[in-house]
Amino acid sequence: MKKAIIFSIIGLVVLIGVLGGVKGLQINRMIAQGKQYVPPPETVTASVVQSATWPSVLTAVGSLEAVQGVMVTSELTGKVVRIAFEPGSAVKAGELLVQQDTSSEAAQLRSTEASKELARLNLERAKELLPQKVITPSNYDTAEAEFKQAAAQVDAIRATIAKKTIRAPFAGRLGLRQINLGQTLNDGDTIVSLQAMDPIFVNFQLPQQELAKIRQGLPVTLTSDALPGKTVAGTITAVNPQVDSATRNIRIQATVANTQEHLRPGMFVNITLGLPDVQTVLTIPSTAVLYAPYSDSVFIVENKPNDTGDALESIARQQFVRLGENRGDFIAVLSGIKEGETVVSTGAFKLRNGQSVVVDNTLSPDFKLAPKPQEG
Repeated sequence: MKKAIIFSIIGLVVLIGVLGGVKGLQINRMIAQGKQYVPPPETVTASVVQSATWPSVLTAVGSLEAVQGVMVTSELTGKVVRIAFEPGSAVKAGELLVQQDTSSEAAQLRSTEASKELARLNLERAKELLPQKVITPSNYDTAEAEFKQAAAQVDAIRATIAKKTIRAPFAGRLGLRQINLGQTLNDGDTIVSLQAMDPIFVNFQLPQQELAKIRQGLPVTLTSDALPGKTVAGTITAVNPQVDSATRNIRIQATVANTQEHLRPGMFVNITLGLPDVQTVLTIPSTAVLYAPYSDSVFIVENKPNDTGDALESIARQQFVRLGENRGDFIAVLSGIKEGETVVSTGAFKLRNGQSVVVDNTLSPDFKLAPKPQEG
């Protein structure tokens, strides 16, 4: 009985050893095949690294502000007897907007003008009688003072009438009407918004390290979602002498022509500030870059002999790069590649270092510095 058990155990151990050996041979054969496996070439498009001259620019986001912009308000209390403007219309400087009731002031003006005329006549008589010593100098001084007082009263009433005759302080475009006919306005009540929009100011900020590059007269271009596909040119007209202590930014103001009034105060715009110097950079398509938290990289296509040595094959070598500014479909590379090298422009995401590739540019995109994609 014991011999049968021992033989069974020995047989089981032998069987396990045989099975383990067979399985080990299979695994070793699979490992050897894996080491000898060469993935098939991937089809990609490629582009040559080129040197380009780019004008130096600074970009920012700004807001539009009217050169002249006010909320027209009433200075004195009075009832509105006439509204002489249409909401949204353009007006000239001095054009009548609103007339308040001035009937009582007009009556007072006639009375004070009569008093002024009487005082003027008395002063002229006093001038004739003073050399004849018919009146004393004090009587002449009294007549002169009465005339000046009457003239001041006339001027005061005329000023009150002028304040109740509300006119446009400058030429511009009106907004929405805030009053109604017959309404009693108190001093400070809002009547209508008036904005001068041609030209128009553009306010934006840049970091303080760019201060040495900025000066009055530099050109700027504006783009806005309100003007799709269009750019508006302007120039820097003012640079704030003080840097914001909270943000360390400097405020800049540019002036832009706005004859069509497509740009309105309060809108935000994208600003490109052109600098006089230019920079020479190495450019590649933006689609060639593999972005990663540790470092960005590209695949460089190199021709190397194959294993047999009888032909050349294209190999993709991963190269880490330091990137610069992005313009259109291209991006500047500050370091990592050389001019004339060939990089994979599309399809880099499916490659690994040292993999063979087949370059086929028949379907390569048309990379441009100023692409204009078609809508829809």
